Amino acid sequence: MTHDLPPFPMPRDTGCPLDPPPGLTLHGPVARVRLWDGGTAWMVTRHADARALLADPRVSVDVAEPGFPHTNAVSKARDARMKTLMQMDAPEHLAHRRLLAADFTVRRMEALRPRIQAIVDDLLDALLAGPKPADLVEEFALPVPSLVICELLGVPYGERGFFQRVAAELVMDEGDPARALAASEELHAYLERLVERRRAEPGDDVLSRLASDGVLSREEIATTGQLLLVAGHDTTANMIALGAAALLANPAQLAAVRDGSAPPAVVVEELLRYLSVTHTEARRVAREDLVVGERLIREGEGIIVVKSTANRDPSVFTAPDDLDVRRDGRHHLAFGFGPHQCLGQGLARVELQVVFGTLLRRVPTLALAVPLERLEFKEQAVFYGVRALPVTW
Repeated sequence: MTHDLPPFPMPRDTGCPLDPPPGLTLHGPVARVRLWDGGTAWMVTRHADARALLADPRVSVDVAEPGFPHTNAVSKARDARMKTLMQMDAPEHLAHRRLLAADFTVRRMEALRPRIQAIVDDLLDALLAGPKPADLVEEFALPVPSLVICELLGVPYGERGFFQRVAAELVMDEGDPARALAASEELHAYLERLVERRRAEPGDDVLSRLASDGVLSREEIATTGQLLLVAGHDTTANMIALGAAALLANPAQLAAVRDGSAPPAVVVEELLRYLSVTHTEARRVAREDLVVGERLIREGEGIIVVKSTANRDPSVFTAPDDLDVRRDGRHHLAFGFGPHQCLGQGLARVELQVVFGTLLRRVPTLALAVPLERLEFKEQAVFYGVRALPVTW
């Protein structure tokens, strides 16, 4: 009976808000779970199984498949609204990804490092000149990736208030699905108008290049832009704020970052492993029968690959529930794995390395203004994070 199955998603322990929900690992490495609409899916929590599934061509990301595991009504409505890279299987996925690959190479992202450094320094100058305590989310964590993705895509930063408002509606997994759809329509219409502006007045940015290539339609470019704009600032903003909270709540690890004994690149990989901010995990549907962890998953059944527990797998990471900024955490799955791994991971890494290599050096006395347990966390969102992060110095 489905009512006897554990529900998904599961709540976090309020006493351990930086850890994955404890219920995820209580039912074995592969277990059936009950979804919000009474449907079921297979939950896969082990690192080896997760990695294998994310690269397996026998599973699909097509949200239109009847067995696809939508995690709530808002998610289902949002997934039905538009088809992005994240909902495409091969060969369509590869064709669309190739159109963007040159814009997100490691070399191009590294070339952005000086500009990202300037953005971070300017924002920290403003933060230090302002009142304290201050909200690190509003004053720093959100503006850094917003400025970067706006410049990269060709979106006027002066219009950030608009896209941040609609993006906030899009990534929340609670409330009325109609609100998420309305936000999506509003952002899509804005981007279609912007594509036309870029065709008439092209710049050195992704939207201008896509508009001039003539491969994608205006609507397709707007859909791609929506994915890049929302994912390109919201994920990194949450990682900055949540990573800062994790470090500020852990004095020993904070000291290693402050004194430089933990290099920023290593710190970032460990924070990505430890926090795994993608809340809805990686969802798939089986294209054919397959065996995972000695369990038979039938064709058409949904699969939820839980990256947060895979990144805490004790067979891969020693003392996985400990934050250790000197750890070699490169084998984490925070960006996914296989053909659908995050296109913007190179950009995210550079941004996070600059942020955590600069923030605690420039503000050595930075501290939480309220205890960690008093922070309000985004339990009902695509990306986990804090709504505000009061800090002082």
